[in-house]
Amino acid sequence: MAMKQPQPCQEPLGQADSAADVDWQAALAEHEGWLRTVIRARLGEPQAVDEVMQEVSLAAVKQSSPLADASKVAPWLYRLAITQSLLYRRKMGRRRKLTDRYAKRNRPKEGDNRESDPLDWLLSQERRTKIREAMDRLPRKDAEILLLKYSEDWSYHQLAEHLGVSHSAVESRLHRARGKLRTELITLEVVEA
Repeated sequence: MAMKQPQPCQEPLGQADSAADVDWQAALAEHEGWLRTVIRARLGEPQAVDEVMQEVSLAAVKQSSPLADASKVAPWLYRLAITQSLLYRRKMGRRRKLTDRYAKRNRPKEGDNRESDPLDWLLSQERRTKIREAMDRLPRKDAEILLLKYSEDWSYHQLAEHLGVSHSAVESRLHRARGKLRTELITLEVVEA
């Protein structure tokens, strides 16, 4: 089996020399001002311009295929700036989706106090203590029906069924029990009159 011999470069004379002569540092410095304006207009985020401009500079220096015509540096840089701006927007969109997905999954629960203020926590603890004290002052039947309704989240129908009373009896007992609880909470200065 014969191995293929490498073919010599078949570029026309003069083009390889002109592309190799591009001083990217000077070209980027010359075009930086308007490239930044283009990037800012595409992204709408002034803080992102530096990051995208850095990517443009890296891509210009690391280019895989040299420019055939050194006079077309400006249009090439323009296309590169647009491409890098689009890539940045995609990257930020993916990051935003990941952040939103994470936030939805890790949304604080009702009893989750990870980010609560210590003063709020202390006040809520004090309020719970006073509510328990007010509940202890109520007659047992009133405390029982309030706890079943609000702690166990039972419906009027479930309360009537389990307590063996009518639906209207449940309504009136709950109304009276809430009134008594409110009176006790006013006495303990948990709520205002």
